[in-house]
Amino acid sequence: MAFQRRIRFAAREGIVSAVRARTFRVLTLAQLFSIHPRNPQVRLLKQAARILDGGGIGAIPTDSSYALACHLDDKEAVDRIRQLRRLDERHLMTLMCRDLSEIAAYAQVDNATYRLLRQATPGPFTFILQATREVPRRLSHPSRKTIGIRVPNHAVALGLLAQLAQPLIATTLQLPGDLVPMTEAGDIRKRLQHELDLVIDSGSCGLQPTTVVDLTGVAAVVMRQGSGDVAALGLQPD
Repeated sequence: MAFQRRIRFAAREGIVSAVRARTFRVLTLAQLFSIHPRNPQVRLLKQAARILDGGGIGAIPTDSSYALACHLDDKEAVDRIRQLRRLDERHLMTLMCRDLSEIAAYAQVDNATYRLLRQATPGPFTFILQATREVPRRLSHPSRKTIGIRVPNHAVALGLLAQLAQPLIATTLQLPGDLVPMTEAGDIRKRLQHELDLVIDSGSCGLQPTTVVDLTGVAAVVMRQGSGDVAALGLQPD
C-alpha cells in the first residue's frame, strides 16, 4: 500500500501519468481477510483499517449485505466506488458510523429523531438526515444538503470503524446489471480482484440492502423497504 500511495501522489504531482497509476492497480490483487463474524481478530481489523486509511476501497460485511467502503476524506477512493457502480454525483452515498454520538457530528438530530435512531441502531436501516458542516460537500445531496447515515449491527463492520475512529463512506455492493447485491467474499474477490484493495470474508451476507427512511420532513417516510422491519419502529411502508 505504501508504494501504491507513492504512485498516486506522483500521478497527482505530474511525475507519472494517471494512466500509469491505474495500470498499477490492475497489476495488484485485492487482499482477502478472513475475520470471525462475532469475535473479529483485532490484528486483522487493524491491517484492514490501514488499507482503507491509505486510500484503498474494500468490500466489507454488514448486517444487511456487503458494502463497498472507503475513507471519509478520500475523494479519489469515492470516485473509484462511483465508477465501479456507475453512480452519478447525485447518488446519495452513506456514512457508516459507530454509534449515535458519531451520527450527531455529521447530521442534525432533534429529540424526536434521536429517539427513533436510538430504537433503530445498530441495525439494517439507513436514515436520510440534514447534513452538518462536518460532511464534505461532495457527499451530501447537492440541492437538499442531506446525507444518508447508518450504524451497522455487525461486529466486523463496527470493529473496523472503531479502528479508524471515524465513519466510512459506503454503498451497497450491487454491480451494474446485477439484480441483487453480491453476498460471497470469494465471488467478490474473483470478480473484483483488480478493482478493490481488500475483501473481508466473515461468511455470507444477506441479499437485501438496508431499509431507507427519510427523516428530513415533518413525518418519517419509508423510501425503500429493505432488510430492516419498519413496523418495529412504528412506521408503515410508503
